[in-house]
Amino acid sequence: MKKIVFLFLLVVNLCSAQEIALLKYSGGGDWYANPTSLPNLIKFCNQNIGTRIKTKPGLVEPSSPDLFSYPFVHMTGHGNVVFSDNDQVNLRKYLTSGGFLHIDDNYGMDEFIRKEIKKLMPNNDLVEIPANHPIFQKPYSFPSGIPKIHEHDGKRPQAFGIFVDSRLVLFYTFQTDLGDGWEDTEVHNDPAEVRMKALKMGANILNYIFNN
Repeated sequence: MKKIVFLFLLVVNLCSAQEIALLKYSGGGDWYANPTSLPNLIKFCNQNIGTRIKTKPGLVEPSSPDLFSYPFVHMTGHGNVVFSDNDQVNLRKYLTSGGFLHIDDNYGMDEFIRKEIKKLMPNNDLVEIPANHPIFQKPYSFPSGIPKIHEHDGKRPQAFGIFVDSRLVLFYTFQTDLGDGWEDTEVHNDPAEVRMKALKMGANILNYIFNN
């Protein structure tokens, strides 16, 4: 039933304006970090890849039935994350019935979110996404995979995913900080070419969701 409801809502969204959302989670982490990132990504995508996404993103909690109204949900932060039992059940149904969750570590989330991902999808391994995956191919080419936006520890950027029946349903970006690159220029003073890489990679993520 959840799958039918989600697919119906997705068709409705695609026939009108599309809408994406930010995930408001528990645990004390700053889910509200990067307030300008999603609006800027939406603006870029609407201007450059033909999307018709509502300019103001939604806000949704993991246990809310409203989760199924969004084909794409973004999650970020620096600290602790806790998914309750109800959160896990609802998020799992969302992901297995057509939803997509992008988790972007804003530096400091990794040790917490990996534990929650394991509880969320205990029967599915979190695997590194190879650079030849379609999410890195179009509309913008990233032949080396996920780009490096902020240095942090200086480690190589990585993208991980959860697949359900060969479909990528959860995309976890680590040591890259795409969301910082999506923010207003004056927030981090990133060079224009760095911000552009981040926005183009974000556009690839949304393009993948709306066209696969």
